[in-house]
Amino acid sequence: MRLLLPLFSALLLTSCLGLGQQKMQQHMHNQQHHSMQSQVNTRELGRRIWQNECAGSVQGLVSWNEGESFPSLGIGHFIWYPAGVQEAFDESFPTFVRYARSKGVQVPAYFDSPAPWPSKAAFLADRSGTADAMRRWLAAHVDIQTRFIMHRSYLALRRMMQQSSNPRAIVDRYGALACTTQGMYCLVDYVNFKGEGIKETERYNGMGWGLLQVLEEMQGFPTGTAATAEFSRAAAVVLTRRVQNAPAARGEQRWLAGWLNRCKTYK
Repeated sequence: MRLLLPLFSALLLTSCLGLGQQKMQQHMHNQQHHSMQSQVNTRELGRRIWQNECAGSVQGLVSWNEGESFPSLGIGHFIWYPAGVQEAFDESFPTFVRYARSKGVQVPAYFDSPAPWPSKAAFLADRSGTADAMRRWLAAHVDIQTRFIMHRSYLALRRMMQQSSNPRAIVDRYGALACTTQGMYCLVDYVNFKGEGIKETERYNGMGWGLLQVLEEMQGFPTGTAATAEFSRAAAVVLTRRVQNAPAARGEQRWLAGWLNRCKTYK
């Protein structure tokens, strides 16, 4: 499946389309929307995200994780707060609903309300069929969920640029990855895995482990399969460094082998 994707950063267009510096700055200043012919296959990308986050199951499209006060929905595990619940996590499901409607997708009206269960116990005890109806809708609309995840990734690029001492390198490397299905998989999966890397609270000895740090760790400006291979290498370096810097009491060494195996999927 090929599609036109709106890009919300003129710097990303510079990487993929080669705009001149002066024109780039003009577009960025005006904050205009642009389109490019993307080589991202959203069907394949959505399938891979669904597999990673929900083991590819329809049942996993509406779940409630142990120790959490909210359910997670969709292939990206979008958070949906019940009435009266407010935490530090970004409540992404309502944002997804608005995005889907803005693209002309018909969305159930009850998605505009708070999550229908006040607790995990109520969720597990519910026999109304509500969760199954949600699962059916989500399973039928994987493409728009994938587009939303990509849209959020483009917006995250701006935040990462603001935190980087070399924003041009960040956008060039991001752009090379965002132009291919495997590269976009690297970008969105790593954020789901270890975050954007812009929070000061996500540091050991002043060094982060998110997507920003991986893009900064990459060497040169490779494209195509070379870009994803370099991303895989850089991600492994960043996560190994995290374990080395982690407080000994956390025992993060026990997780490293699994983390490095995930990095191998980025090649």
